[in-house]
Amino acid sequence: MKKPLIFQTDFGTADGAVSAMYGVAYSVDPTLLISDLTHEITQYDIWEASYRLIQTVRYWPAGSVFVSVVDPGVGSTRRSIAVKTSEGQYVITPDNGTLTHIKRMCGIAEARIIDETVNRLPNSGESYTFHGRDIYAYTGARLAAGVIDFSQVGPEVPAESVIELSVVEATFDGEQVTGTIDVLDVRFGSLWTNISNELFKKLGVNYGQRVEISIENETRTLYKNILVYARSFADVYVGEPLVYMNSLECMAVAINQGSFAKAYNIGTGNKWKIHMRKAPRIVYE
Repeated sequence: MKKPLIFQTDFGTADGAVSAMYGVAYSVDPTLLISDLTHEITQYDIWEASYRLIQTVRYWPAGSVFVSVVDPGVGSTRRSIAVKTSEGQYVITPDNGTLTHIKRMCGIAEARIIDETVNRLPNSGESYTFHGRDIYAYTGARLAAGVIDFSQVGPEVPAESVIELSVVEATFDGEQVTGTIDVLDVRFGSLWTNISNELFKKLGVNYGQRVEISIENETRTLYKNILVYARSFADVYVGEPLVYMNSLECMAVAINQGSFAKAYNIGTGNKWKIHMRKAPRIVYE
């Protein structure tokens, strides 16, 4: 039985790279159902690729096959790997940290190294710069089409051996929660943090109450203000900043109908720290 095949890359769509991957997949089986997660990952940004996978994979049915190609080490000794998640989806990707969030937040049930002597586009053996087309799209299509089963991808390796990127855990010190700005809600410029809703609840802040926010990088504090904790954007005025819980049940900061990231020149990654605490009550005489 055929399963959905979903592509993610940092290739963009200005040239024929993505189309070539489609062509390889359709050459395996022209009846495949192929979708795009995104091809607009920031170039070489493995962390962003990892985050977009966890944002998406768990909402697809078991058996769905994801091919993620953000591969600054193409042609090196890094492994080509396929994993089965604890919920039954498959991800085929370079073993370079792209599976960090899947491994940590979803779980990997099984991992296999791609056997390139079998699972490689015929007559592509001399090319070492387009594994997305020659290995990943081809293997993903064969798996999604049922030409091979997961055991035929290649030899099994311990799930624990799958490479993870460095992660900074969110913390609560009894007064404030501290985390990192993991990624942007790209189109709208909201800041998505690694502070879970469960950790945020330790502050005892209810909807409509105020939260003191501080954002800093390695050199200075770029933003400090008191924001409302809102259920949705509709709870605040246009142009007003807010704190809310995003679709991954982590805390986020935004401007209603504006870009918080652009307004305050905020970036992402482990060096970008965000602190949240219940705003002190201010009494005016």
